[in-house]
Amino acid sequence: MPRIDTVAALEALYDAPPGEAALRKVATRLTPLYRKWIAASRFCILTTVGPEGTDGSPRGDLGPVAVELDGRRLAMPDWHGNNRLDSLRNIVRDGRASVLFMVAGSTTVVRVNGRAWLSTDDELLARFEVKGRHPRSVIVLEIAEIYTQCARALLRSQLWTGGDQSAGLPSAGDILAEMTQGEIDGADYDKSWPERAARTMW
Repeated sequence: MPRIDTVAALEALYDAPPGEAALRKVATRLTPLYRKWIAASRFCILTTVGPEGTDGSPRGDLGPVAVELDGRRLAMPDWHGNNRLDSLRNIVRDGRASVLFMVAGSTTVVRVNGRAWLSTDDELLARFEVKGRHPRSVIVLEIAEIYTQCARALLRSQLWTGGDQSAGLPSAGDILAEMTQGEIDGADYDKSWPERAARTMW
């Protein structure tokens, strides 16, 4: 099949330059409105890069998923997960990171590009305390640029307006059973998951 393998070919295919709004919406630090938007976001996708390739990781919290340290830095707690450490390992080795911040119901997505590093500073960990528990580390993201994404992807997908589309989808247990040829009991995994998740949420 045809393959675009040069920037010149790509630019010839998309023969119009980006619009003025696409360029002028970019900031290099938090502005009052970008600050307000990120403070409302409880969910984001963190992307990192490392020697093995790229990684995308969903992140969510009961309150803001990231908090402002200052106009150029955000902090995100690393709560209990699967201990694969894919994103964290990439951050330690490379540091390049992007975050897509989303707010339920809004078709706006805010992207932050920059460099990340990990902190175990006691005061910073304590800032995220939930029910007496602290994250084991905090991701600090130094902002290089921040801007809104085009809303068309969320509009096309009807992400917030299309209703529950999960009927008939395989569960995590179903997929585990498939991947282990039945060595892991998928039904048992799904049955025990809600209690396990509640116990290890933070």
